[in-house]
Amino acid sequence: MASSTSNWAKAQISHPSPLSSSSTLHSDNSPTSISWKRRQPNRANIVHSALHSPSVLHFPKQTYQNPIIPVDQNSVNVEAKPKIHRHPHWNLLQKAAAMALDMAETALVSLERQHPLPKTADPHVQISGNFAPVPEQPVKQSLPITGTIPSCINGVYLRNGANPLFEPVAGHHFFDGDGMVHAVTIDNGNASYACRFTETQRYLQEKELGRPVFPKAIGELHGHSGVGRLLLFYARGLFGLVDHKHGTGVANAGLVYFNNRLLAMSEDDLPYHVRVTSSGDLETVGRYDFDDQLKSTMIAHPKIDPFSKELFALSYDVVQKPYLKYFRFQPDGTKSPDVEIPLSVPTMMHDFAITENFVVIPDQQVVFKLQEMITGGSPVIYDKNKKSSFGILAKNASDSEDIVWVESPDTFCFHLWNAWEEPESDEVVVIGSCMTPPDSIFNECDESLKSVLSEIRLNLKSGKSTRRPLISESEQVNLEAGMVNKNRLGRKTRYAYLAIAEPWPKVSGFAKVDLFTGEVKKHIYGDRRYGGEPFFLPRDNSCESAEDDGYIISFVHDEKNWKSELQIVNAMNLQLEASIKLPSRVPYGFHGTFIDAKSLANQA
Repeated sequence: MASSTSNWAKAQISHPSPLSSSSTLHSDNSPTSISWKRRQPNRANIVHSALHSPSVLHFPKQTYQNPIIPVDQNSVNVEAKPKIHRHPHWNLLQKAAAMALDMAETALVSLERQHPLPKTADPHVQISGNFAPVPEQPVKQSLPITGTIPSCINGVYLRNGANPLFEPVAGHHFFDGDGMVHAVTIDNGNASYACRFTETQRYLQEKELGRPVFPKAIGELHGHSGVGRLLLFYARGLFGLVDHKHGTGVANAGLVYFNNRLLAMSEDDLPYHVRVTSSGDLETVGRYDFDDQLKSTMIAHPKIDPFSKELFALSYDVVQKPYLKYFRFQPDGTKSPDVEIPLSVPTMMHDFAITENFVVIPDQQVVFKLQEMITGGSPVIYDKNKKSSFGILAKNASDSEDIVWVESPDTFCFHLWNAWEEPESDEVVVIGSCMTPPDSIFNECDESLKSVLSEIRLNLKSGKSTRRPLISESEQVNLEAGMVNKNRLGRKTRYAYLAIAEPWPKVSGFAKVDLFTGEVKKHIYGDRRYGGEPFFLPRDNSCESAEDDGYIISFVHDEKNWKSELQIVNAMNLQLEASIKLPSRVPYGFHGTFIDAKSLANQA
C-alpha cells in the first residue's frame, strides 16, 4: 500500500509538462506524503475528447486509497499521521453488511476495468494536467502584485470548482469532483489567498469513511455498472452505513451572494452556506434551506434582479413529476410558493434567463432517461425527436397557466448570458451560446464541439423564433463561460465578456463582444497560459455609468512554469491593470462571484 500511495502522491505533485519532471505543484513547498487536513476546532464545463493535457493520474493496485490531495506540510492545520476511520461506530450487522457490499463493489470495479472508459468518463482525461485537484490552502497574506490594483476593488473574488478528494475507483467526469472555493481577498491594494473544500454532507461522510462511496452523477452512472453502483449505494443507506437523506450533492458549480450569505451550489442538492472569515479564510456553515422554506434542489445559476434584488431559481427532478419547478425569493429571503412547470420528460436544466418582467425557461433536447443505463448507455442523452423550445413566464406568476412556449428548433444552450424584452416587436431576445453536438459534454462523440454565441428572438405573439450567430463566420470561436454587466441583467445590454474556450476545453483568453455590431475584441493570456470564466466587476453599482466601465477578473495558469495568478483587466481597453501572484496552483474551474467589503462586513 505504501508503494502505491507514494506513486499516487508523486503523480499529483509532479509537473505534468515534459519540460521538467522535478518541478512541483507549489511554488513554496514540495509535499511528499498524503495526509488528512483537519480544521481548527472553531470552524463550523466542461471537458471533451479533444482534451490533450498529459495525464497525472496513476491508478494504484488497491481499490480504496487515502485522499488523493497532497497537503501543504507547512500548514498549521495539518496532522502528520492522522487516523482514517473506516468503520465509525458500526454494530456487528453493519460491519458484516459493509464487508459484503465492499466485496460486491470490488468485483464490480474489477469488471469495469476490463472495458475501456469513454473519454467523458475516463479519469486519465477528465482530471489531468491543471484539471487535477489541489490541497486546501490556509490564508496566505501579502501576495506579490505586479501593476496596481484599482482603488475601487475592495472585497473578495471567489470561484468554485470541482476538486475530488479521493482518487476515482471507476469512471469520473470533471463535473463529479468535490466542491472547492478559491478566494482572493483585496484590501486597499493588498491581497491574500485561501482555498477550502465546501463541506457538503457527501464530503464529510466520505472523509470520515476514508474512501469514496457516493456514486458520481456523470462519470459512474452509465450502463449496467451504473445501475449496480446505485443499488450498492442505496443498500449502504438501508444499513445505515451512509446517510443520503440530507444531501448527496457536491456544491461545485455556482456561487451567489444573496441575503448576506455566500451560497455554493450544484443542481443536485440544496445550496451550502459558506462564510468568508475576517482573515480571508473560508468556512462551511452548512446546508442551507432558507429557514426550512426550500424543500427541493436548486440549480447552480439563480438570477438576482439588479433592481428588485429578488433571487429567481429553478429546481428539477429526474425521477418523478413535476420535473421542473420555478420559485423566487424576496430580498429578505422569503420564498414564494413553487410554480410547477409542465414538462413531459425531465430536461437537463443548467441555466435560464430573466428579463424585466419574465423568466425564460429552456426546454431543450438534452434529457434524462435513467432507463438508458439498462441498455448500457448514459442517462443523459440527446433526444433528436424532441422539439426544443423556450417558456416565457411572468416573474410574479403563481401558476404556469399563462406560460408561453416558443419553439426554437435544434437549439441547445448550456448557458444563457442575458435576455430582454422588445415590446415594439412583441419579442423577447435571448443571448446564449448554442452548442453542437448538444450532449458532447456528457457522451463521447467524434464531432468537435462548437459553441456559437447567438441571438435568439422569441415572438410572443406569433409563437415563432429566429436565431442568428452574433459573430461573423471568419471570427467564429468557441465562447462558453462569462457574463454581462450584472447591474443590467435582464435589460438590453451591448457587451458580453466570454471565455475563448480554445483549444477546447481550455480557455486561452476572453472576448469582449459587441452584441449590436458583432465586433470582437480579445484579451489572450499568452503561450501555454490558460484561464477560466471572465468575471465582469463594475466600477460602481450605478446604472448611470458606461456599461463597460469596470474590470475583468480571472484566474490564469501558466503551464510552462506551473504557476497561477489572478489577473485584473480594464474592461474598456482590455489592458492588464494588475496581476496577483498566487502561492499555489489554481485548477481550471467553473463560476465565480465578487463580494464587496461592505457586504462582507454584513455577512449573516
